[in-house]
Amino acid sequence: MKTHHVLLAATALVAIAGCAKKRPPVLPPPPEQTGQATEAPPPGPVGGAFRPGSAEDFKRSVQSDTVHFSVDQYDIDPEARAILDGQATWLARYPQARVTIEGHCDERGTREYNLALGDRRANAAKNYLAAKGIDPARMTTISYGKERPSALGSDEESWAQNRRAVTVVLN
Repeated sequence: MKTHHVLLAATALVAIAGCAKKRPPVLPPPPEQTGQATEAPPPGPVGGAFRPGSAEDFKRSVQSDTVHFSVDQYDIDPEARAILDGQATWLARYPQARVTIEGHCDERGTREYNLALGDRRANAAKNYLAAKGIDPARMTTISYGKERPSALGSDEESWAQNRRAVTVVLN
């Protein structure tokens, strides 16, 4: 019977020891301050407002982060020009901001066709922004084809919403 109590006590001690807090390793000293910030402030609201140059600021400052296209098209129409002009103005104001421009298609057509069309759409938006003075090195493109619809449905309204190029600010 005593062996049973000793065994229970030993098990309890092992369980408690496993829960004990371990001392944190000694951390290296923080980097020396040179008068310049070494990191950007965290994204999100600062004092009730969004940090200038952040993805949230972009979405709140521009007319839209998305331009839409006609069926099987990748040309920049007047409505898309107005949206991209606003994006170019914002990007010129924040030269440190980098973006990815995503090309998307509706569900019709083959996967390969839609990936190629999505690429042409993303590059059309990128080329327009570059023509407005935005450094192409700040912009990358990716095509998702029909893989990431914004609207579910097999009707003209859904398809029209899915034929798009989306500018995403990278924080």
